[in-house]
Amino acid sequence: MAQMGRPRTFDRARAIDEAMLLFWEHGYDSTSLSQLKAGIGGGITAPSFYAAFGSKEGLFNEVVDRYLDTYGRVMDPVFDPDLAPRDAIASALKLSARMQCADGHPKGCMVALGTMGACALASDSVRAPLDTARARNRAGLRACVERGIFAGELPAQTDAMELAAVFESFLLGISTLARDGIALKVIEGAIDRLMLVWDAPAVR
Repeated sequence: MAQMGRPRTFDRARAIDEAMLLFWEHGYDSTSLSQLKAGIGGGITAPSFYAAFGSKEGLFNEVVDRYLDTYGRVMDPVFDPDLAPRDAIASALKLSARMQCADGHPKGCMVALGTMGACALASDSVRAPLDTARARNRAGLRACVERGIFAGELPAQTDAMELAAVFESFLLGISTLARDGIALKVIEGAIDRLMLVWDAPAVR
């Protein structure tokens, strides 16, 4: 009769949350296996780590899923068809800024930081879930702009991809501002100014 494996001595959900903070703060490449084993669940042996997650990459993929299901939900407004498109973009940007500047977790956005060197040396398979998340946000912003054009809020000649890129560029830049300690009030004021682009009488 085959022996049953030893029961896990750690809380898996808590371990993923603790690993998320490490990856978020240091990036994939700079977060070592020793840091992960020491940080999750009050410490975990190498065999238990590999039994639970398979690899560092396996754990990272679970971390990204957890991040998108929690902190990443700040982008939900751009996917809500019941919100006016301008309001949806402004709401998502401000929710993101508040999350990124909040205490209790690393500053910035883990998805955005993947474009700034946090995963620069990682394999394509490691970067893929972050790339997918950014592509989804990009599509959501573009859909809002397209809805604005259809509703007559924006000129018919508006280039949806270009205008969406304006908002996405600011969204990605919030991470740098947050990590540099720029006050949330300043970032929110900048978002209000950014949204004037939507209100301009002529947008290319």
